[in-house]
Amino acid sequence: MNLILLGPPGAGKGTQAQLLADKHGLVQLSTGDMLRAAVKAGSEIGKKAEAIMKSGGLVSDEIVIGIIADRIEQPDCAKGFILDGFPRTLKQADALGSLLTSKGKDLDAVVEIKVDDTILVSRIENRARETLAAGGTVRADDNAEALKTRLMAYYRETSPLVGYYYAYRKLQTVDGMAPIADVSAQIEAVLKGAAKA
Repeated sequence: MNLILLGPPGAGKGTQAQLLADKHGLVQLSTGDMLRAAVKAGSEIGKKAEAIMKSGGLVSDEIVIGIIADRIEQPDCAKGFILDGFPRTLKQADALGSLLTSKGKDLDAVVEIKVDDTILVSRIENRARETLAAGGTVRADDNAEALKTRLMAYYRETSPLVGYYYAYRKLQTVDGMAPIADVSAQIEAVLKGAAKA
């Protein structure tokens, strides 16, 4: 079972990916984690990525796709994988599609976790207030302004993927405003449907 989770920052993609990975024996593939692992392993592609990252540049789509290509060949990906945070653009989605085809693999489902942006922003503000009231430290990017900036980037670059995967008949949407367990149940229903298809 190979999946992509789509949704804006704060939609709960990471939480749901972890739950799915634990329940189904899938591997959660986060491009950031994979880049760091490739650099640490000193692989050919990892060395290229390290040079770019050290200079403060953004790693190219080709390098990211190369890292995904290497990663999905690992034995722990035999049961399948969940891509969390990739693809982010239509160009990346095309490259991913070509990669999977070349390896005889396919996407079983693309799950959009749909959320209400206004509620997301107020959640972040409340979480920051609660953390401060408890004497904790709030992450620098855990505030309403940072979230709004990340939401703008999501809608500009990533939201076109919703239509892209809908056209490929891969897209399923779940209500991300529901409690975590309910969102999980909705995703499980999508997976059952994808397995039958």
